[in-house]
Amino acid sequence: MNHVPHDERHEREFLTWLTRRISDYARREVGQETLLVECGLDSVALLSLYGDIEAEFGSLIDPQDMWVYPTVRELAGHLAVRRVRVKRRERIRVVFVFVGQGSQYPGMAEGLYRHSTSYRLGLTWVDEVLRPYLGRSVADLILSQDPGIDRTSLSQPALFAVEYALARTLLDAGVRPVAVLGHGLGEFAAATVAEALTPGHAARLVAMRGAFMQRLPTNGGMLATCADPYEAAEVSASEPGVSIGAINAARATVLSGDLDGLARVSDRLADAGISSRLLPVGHAFHSPRMEAVVPGFTAVAGRFPDVLPRVPFYSTVYGRELAEPLGAAYWARQITSPVRFAEAVRRMLAQLDPTHVVEIGPKAVLTPLLRRIGGADGPRCLAVCHGPESNAVDLAGVLSALNAGPLAEDPPGP
Repeated sequence: MNHVPHDERHEREFLTWLTRRISDYARREVGQETLLVECGLDSVALLSLYGDIEAEFGSLIDPQDMWVYPTVRELAGHLAVRRVRVKRRERIRVVFVFVGQGSQYPGMAEGLYRHSTSYRLGLTWVDEVLRPYLGRSVADLILSQDPGIDRTSLSQPALFAVEYALARTLLDAGVRPVAVLGHGLGEFAAATVAEALTPGHAARLVAMRGAFMQRLPTNGGMLATCADPYEAAEVSASEPGVSIGAINAARATVLSGDLDGLARVSDRLADAGISSRLLPVGHAFHSPRMEAVVPGFTAVAGRFPDVLPRVPFYSTVYGRELAEPLGAAYWARQITSPVRFAEAVRRMLAQLDPTHVVEIGPKAVLTPLLRRIGGADGPRCLAVCHGPESNAVDLAGVLSALNAGPLAEDPPGP
């Protein structure tokens, strides 16, 4: 039996309908290659045809499209493509994107802790998982407004706790991501949601990672720039202690290295009219300066099995979907590798065509970048927490946008 491709079948249906309908307007038989301008249709007739399309098939085109596609066949092809895209987006397809280090602040997500039972239970649970490794409550640390949360040994497990609790809140409300992606440290929460790490394994890895990094010298940092990767590489070429730490968007490159070198690079960028700012981190993350952490961390990570993600996991180490198991080798490489965020996001959007991208973290850091990468026709980008003022009302808005929670009309899903 011969199978007609789905898109081609749609086009034939539209072609048959359009040919018949235009023939009625022209009061004569028209062919599939007939030019619309030769059908004797004036602007009123074309607008009437547009109304017929709207009534029959829904909002697939704009009125000006009636003039853009010259033949009956080309207009039918456009309608078929639009129908496929609309059908693909009728069911919500959400991606979770987890933020990295530098987004922490004292009291993060406190409003949700006070007013969202689901988030409070999630944070309390992961707090108990982390406590044996930290020797203290990470929830108390966060809620006490302790500025010590900026210490690497505390900020990394605290961010993991908040992100996992936020993700758990969405999952409990019925949201099921079609993929996950994490920026730097955010990959641990992403891997946990993808079931490539258990929460217990992730908690231990994050706690040990932060502790190992805390022992490094504190004369390193990260510089966010409005330079593209080539400009950033060129301006830092004379600084052996500075390298690219992250490529976040077309003109959003982060440099990582020693503070003195970053200061000189910042001055050179300013001379070229390119702005930059130091990020609130105490070390040169995602750079060769992290090499000393790798042996000890690899030994810890090697105690856990390599597991293939059960949810598509877009790696910001490789800039693509990871088709192999996550294990010690991956987590070790992640420590010194630059974050290829923009590349991973572009591939994820192109391959999955999600309807929504949800940033999961204590404040909206990646959402503007996600919107830039996705463009005007990209998915709707939402942040669970916009910052210190976020509360359960903001969470309810996100759940409503995702058609999730107790008032959902239909269960969301891929």
